[in-house]
Amino acid sequence: MATTDPARTAFDAPIDPDYDDVPRPHAHHRHGWWWKTLLVGLALWLITIVVTVFTRNTNLVPTIILLGSFLVPFTVVLFVIERVTGTVSTMQLIVAFFVGGILGVLGASVLEANLHQNVFLYIAVGFVEEFVKGVLLLFVGWRVRPKTARQGALLGATVGAGFAAFESAGYAFNAAITQQGIDLFSLLQTEVIRAVLSPVGHVLWTAILGAVIFGLAHGSQRIRWSWLVLVAYVGVALLHGLWDSTSEIAALIALLVTGNARMELMYGTLPPGSAGAVSALTNVLYLIGIAIVSVVGVIVLVTVLVHYRRRYPRPNRPAAGPGPEAAFGAAHQQGGAVDQRGDDDGWGSTPPPHVLR
Repeated sequence: MATTDPARTAFDAPIDPDYDDVPRPHAHHRHGWWWKTLLVGLALWLITIVVTVFTRNTNLVPTIILLGSFLVPFTVVLFVIERVTGTVSTMQLIVAFFVGGILGVLGASVLEANLHQNVFLYIAVGFVEEFVKGVLLLFVGWRVRPKTARQGALLGATVGAGFAAFESAGYAFNAAITQQGIDLFSLLQTEVIRAVLSPVGHVLWTAILGAVIFGLAHGSQRIRWSWLVLVAYVGVALLHGLWDSTSEIAALIALLVTGNARMELMYGTLPPGSAGAVSALTNVLYLIGIAIVSVVGVIVLVTVLVHYRRRYPRPNRPAAGPGPEAAFGAAHQQGGAVDQRGDDDGWGSTPPPHVLR
C-alpha cells in the first residue's frame, strides 16, 4: 500500500485564492520582548547617566543620546514584530525602521530648508514630514500581503518610530551643546519629553495614514488610490502641525488670560512677577493641548481600525483538510518534531512558509 508524504501533499495542494488574506502567525509572536527591552534599556540608560555624572566622562554622552533617543522607538518596532502577520519579515521591519528613519529625516531636512519662520511654519512642516513618511511607507509596504488596516497601522508605526528616533537624537544633541559646554540636564529633559511623547507623535500619525491606505487595499495585492488617502494625509498633517504649534498656542493663550499680551507686543518683555505666572500657565496649557491632540489621534486610529474590521471580518484560519497549512501540520506531527512546550511561548513550532506565486 502506497504511503502519502504529507510534505509532498503540502507542496502539491491547490492554492486557495484567499489564502494570502488569512492572518498566519509568525514564530516571533507573543513574547513580550518589547516591554522587557524597555525595562532593561531604561535601566542601562539610568546607569549610564549615573556613571557619567560621577566620572564626568564626556565620552559617555553619545551613549546617553543613543539610548535615550532609540529606546522607546525601537520598543515600538519590537511591539510590531510580535504582532505583524503575512509576508512581512523581521528584517523588513528593521530596514523600515533604520533606513526609513534616516531617509525620512534627510528628506524632511531638504524639503524644509527653504521654509520661512511664520505662522504657517508648523503646518508646512507637518505636511512635509508626513509626505516623506507616507512615501517611505508605500515603498516598504508595496508588496506586503495581506494588506489590512491593522497591518498598515503596524507598518506605519514602524516608519514613524524610525523617524522619531533619529529626529530625537538630533534634538538631544542640540540640547546638550551650549556655549558653556555640555548641558546634561537639558539633554536628559529633552530625551525624557520626546521619549514619552513619541508613541503619540510620529508613530501615531503614520499609523493612521498606514491604516487608511492598507484598509482601502484590503483583498488586493496593490495599493488602491482613493480620495480618502488624500483626506487621511491632510488630516494627519494638520494634527502634526497642531501638535508642533501647541507650545506657541499655549504661550499666546497664557498672555491673553493673564492680561500681558499688550505688554509683550509693545516691549517684548514682561515684569519678573508676570513672567513667572505666564510661564507656569503656558506649561499647563501645553500639557493640556498635547493631551487633547493625542486623544484625538488615538480616537481617529481606533475608529479607522474598527471600521475596516467590521467591513472586512477577519477570516478563520484553514481547518484540517487539503490546504497547505493542514498538510504541513500533519507532516510536522508525523515527523515527531512537535515541541513539548506547546505554543504558549510562541516558539513551540515553526509556521509554514509563505506561499509563493
